[in-house]
Amino acid sequence: MCRSIKTLRPPALPEEATGAEIRAAALQYVRKVSGFRAPAVHNREVFDRAVDVIAEATAELLAGLEVRGQTARQAG
Repeated sequence: MCRSIKTLRPPALPEEATGAEIRAAALQYVRKVSGFRAPAVHNREVFDRAVDVIAEATAELLAGLEVRGQTARQAG
């Protein structure tokens, strides 16, 4: 696991994760998995698409998690 990816669900965060926080975590994940901090021009499209897909999946995951009997979105 990439150490710079932080936990984005309550109670680790006092509030709901922002879109920027979710995207930053997705970017760190794609960087770790691909081994590229910044992809070459010919890999930029697939790199960016992966970040988008992972950010979307992360937002969906956080929205569906139950924290202490509530969904993560209701916990705030």
